[in-house]
Amino acid sequence: MVTQKEPRRKLALVIGIGKYDHCEELQNPENDANGMSDALKSIGFLVTKKLDLKRAEMKHVVIDFEESIEPDDMVLFYFAGHGIQWEDQNYLISKDTPNLNGEALNKSAINAQHILDSLSDHNPYVIIFLLDCCRKYHLRNPEVDARDPDASGSQSVGLKAMSKAGSLIAFACAPGTIAIEGKGQRNGLFTKHLLEHIKTENEDIQMILRDVAKGVKQESKSKQIPFVSASLLERDIYLCSRQTKRPHKPETEAEAAEDEDAQGGSDESYDLSQEQIGVEASS
Repeated sequence: MVTQKEPRRKLALVIGIGKYDHCEELQNPENDANGMSDALKSIGFLVTKKLDLKRAEMKHVVIDFEESIEPDDMVLFYFAGHGIQWEDQNYLISKDTPNLNGEALNKSAINAQHILDSLSDHNPYVIIFLLDCCRKYHLRNPEVDARDPDASGSQSVGLKAMSKAGSLIAFACAPGTIAIEGKGQRNGLFTKHLLEHIKTENEDIQMILRDVAKGVKQESKSKQIPFVSASLLERDIYLCSRQTKRPHKPETEAEAAEDEDAQGGSDESYDLSQEQIGVEASS
């Protein structure tokens, strides 16, 4: 078996925001970020982890991370917290975002596509972009409010699909749907299954995310299905690569028989069909 050569470095920025000044608090993001940070460190990533960031802090953290990227680095961005869509743009909600006024989000929240674009500008080997932040909100629209003070505002459900050449973007749920918060559990459902699979050795990231999607779908009874948008320029993207030893080649028939006895006979393999769950591939 030939193992894919890893990029020179693996960098990750992990952000979790659960304690909000003006939005509903979330119980899972801190644990989600801590778990992802520990898992990524264990497979060789250089991890920057930040919790409960205000908007200005988050902008500086993202800029510092972007500036640390060198060509051919493997880059992973993970966010757990509130996320919202407004006019076909996805916004990550910082700790101090004052309100969910749709028109003001560009100045009060962080545009997720802008982060993705900026990461790409540094020519990494690949970008893995993981968002565990799809929930349901009612946005305030000043024009509607002026006409009807009792209006509840427009409704935003889930996030919009994103893309960028050389990237793989995974959402906790399909575009236009919402994620289930893991109340009473240590982690959100999407991150729980990510943590179960992300350290799998010599496994392509798209296969890992298919396993994650299957697990989330089964546990949620099809109420939540993660979604992946892939625009990859490379093949066989392994987050965790391990060199495998070459099998010993017996020199004689007697040695071959001894090897077979030691291994318990011939190997047995299983070919599981790959169900296409929540995966979109774009060129």
